[in-house]
Amino acid sequence: MIYGIGTDICDVRRIRASVERHGERFAQRVLGDAEFAVWRARSARWPERGLRYLATRFSAKEAFSKAVGLGMRMPMTWRSCEISNLPSGQPVIVLHGELKTWFEGQGLKAQVSVTDESDYAASFVVVEKVSTMPGELPNY
Repeated sequence: MIYGIGTDICDVRRIRASVERHGERFAQRVLGDAEFAVWRARSARWPERGLRYLATRFSAKEAFSKAVGLGMRMPMTWRSCEISNLPSGQPVIVLHGELKTWFEGQGLKAQVSVTDESDYAASFVVVEKVSTMPGELPNY
């Protein structure tokens, strides 16, 4: 059963302006540790690719926060939600701390899609309720 759907579009130029204004601090505020390491490596080799990576992660976290209905308030934080990739390249959501505990406690599962094109990054997240409480019938 679908619990929530979230989508977001992010202007890469806005992310560029934030990085120019705040430097690495902006990326550290938005990205989890694993994401930050990828961002630094990409930015060192291809600065534009690093900016688009940061924009897709920003967008995906916004879409996820909408899909779970929390917005950017506890337990949802920028750094407790990471967007990683499977070896196939498929993006996946990795949660940490209180957000992970809350999400799993709700019996939820998320799917994410991210894309970018020169000036924009966009994301789409579908969150499903996958477990039922004892005695509860699943909604199909």
